[in-house]
Amino acid sequence: MPEFVWQAAKADGSVREGRTSAASREAVSRQLLRQGLTPLKVAEAAASGAGRAASATGAGKSAFRGRDKGVTSADIHVLTNELAVMLRAGLPLDHALRVLIGMAPRPSVGALLDDIFKSVKAGRGLSQALAPHQALFGDFYINMVRSGEAGGQLAEVLDRLAEHLERIRVLRESVISALIYPAILVFVAAISVVLMLGVVVPQFETLFSDLGDALPMPTRIIVAAGHFFSDWWWAMALAAAVLVPGLRRWLATPGGRAWRDDCMLKLPVIGAVAQKYEATRFTRSMGTLLGNGVPIVTALRIAADTMSNRRLRAAMEGVAPAIKQGGRLAEALQATGLFTPLALNMVRLGEETGRLDAMLLELARVHDGEVESGIKRLLALLEPALILVLGAAIASIIVAILLGILSVNELAG
Repeated sequence: MPEFVWQAAKADGSVREGRTSAASREAVSRQLLRQGLTPLKVAEAAASGAGRAASATGAGKSAFRGRDKGVTSADIHVLTNELAVMLRAGLPLDHALRVLIGMAPRPSVGALLDDIFKSVKAGRGLSQALAPHQALFGDFYINMVRSGEAGGQLAEVLDRLAEHLERIRVLRESVISALIYPAILVFVAAISVVLMLGVVVPQFETLFSDLGDALPMPTRIIVAAGHFFSDWWWAMALAAAVLVPGLRRWLATPGGRAWRDDCMLKLPVIGAVAQKYEATRFTRSMGTLLGNGVPIVTALRIAADTMSNRRLRAAMEGVAPAIKQGGRLAEALQATGLFTPLALNMVRLGEETGRLDAMLLELARVHDGEVESGIKRLLALLEPALILVLGAAIASIIVAILLGILSVNELAG
């Protein structure tokens, strides 16, 4: 029978650890619950040396805690999931927060939890305790928690939040992962061209110097470019060191973000994928909020704020006023021009059947597949194009050098 190591919380908030032989993780969890313990982590023990390995990694964990980069979205996701598990097991909120403080991976996370714990102990609700940290949690998260408190379903709401955050994370990581290979291609192309112009081409400059204007035009252009790179590489590096941070700061301004968002939507293929990705975020947030009892006008405002593209967010501004005046959501969304006929029909069907929240979540799942298909289609076009551009750039340099060598041979002959 396999052996499992576990962590569990007692009713007073303290954490216990131990090892148990059982048929499965679920069996261990049931044993802990019968003992009045709330299982936090259950993992299969290594065949040997598990305790020694844990001790050996203790110093590394302490060293890791010293490198604190603040609270991240991944931390929020983990905290939400663990808090939901403890509340669902019957642990009081303050005790659950105390357990989380003891399990905090970094000082910044511990400080955040400690502040929330103090607010809860002072008699405030969890949503009120989260309000001062709105920049970390966002209106969507806080309103979901508030609705769960009002309906007495805080554990269930936190489960939904954890699921929502997980889906957003998976979608975001799929986009990032898909762009890694094209980014590597662009980097390799840039390095290859710079090395060819700055190192290889200058080696032939002495050979070509006696020909002067007799050199073919492509060779003269490549030689001039190589001379420029070899002589002024430091100036280009300095310019990049100044311009790149300046560009990043400008893109962080409202004008820069508006320009970036407009350019993103105008790009072929990429613009359509970006718009579908934002629609996915909106529909998933809207469906989750409505399913948790948040009023539709409030849900519209919060869901629109989850869209990162300011141009698309501005297009949604007229939806809430239209709903306030008695309009239907499908017609209001149609006026924005951002949603496909399929999306509008699904929203219309949800309104007619009284299952708008479920239909919006189903629409988000459909959009997930379309976004992934769009990314694959984009990569199918982008990767060959990048390879062709890289090959053409290097081939142009090589052909120009060969033309120069042939001219030298002709002159010598």
